[in-house]
Amino acid sequence: MNADEASGEFTRIGKRLFSEHLVGGNFGNMSVLTPEGYFITHTGSYLDADPAELVLMPKNGRMTPGASSEWRVHTAVYNVSEHQAIVHVHPQFSVVMSFLYDRIRTIDSEGMLLAPEIAVVEGPCGTQQLADAVAEELAHSNIVIAKGHGTFAAGKNLDEAYLYTSLAEHCCKVLYLTELGKRR
Repeated sequence: MNADEASGEFTRIGKRLFSEHLVGGNFGNMSVLTPEGYFITHTGSYLDADPAELVLMPKNGRMTPGASSEWRVHTAVYNVSEHQAIVHVHPQFSVVMSFLYDRIRTIDSEGMLLAPEIAVVEGPCGTQQLADAVAEELAHSNIVIAKGHGTFAAGKNLDEAYLYTSLAEHCCKVLYLTELGKRR
């Protein structure tokens, strides 16, 4: 995938994330793997806008200027998995539930089918600690939630990573509202 193709995909998925209220403002980032490394969104870029410039990162862990602050997570995931794309956003219900659980056991049919458990990991934003924790989980799954921070979803392409992002938020919302209903 070249930069123009990646830019089109980033814009399309970014608009879907924004329309579903899975991302607000410039909170989040995306990347896709290429033979040369991976394209990642520029730090501070809006995911629902046409990316002014994607940053090509090597997989060797060296930072390219302008890359998203979560570049360490993307590098770590690509180095330990077969995933080809990553979406990271800060959806409200996923963040809320991450304060309440270490592992989220989904209760809705879609969640039980595609992600029966979603791990919650910890680590300060932008650190190697967070990168290692996320990569450890995404080595064998498609979705993880960083406590108090947001989701990291990965897949064979941006569509699949988006699907798991949307799924995690749906599952967390259903779980939250179900628990709220039990208290009445």
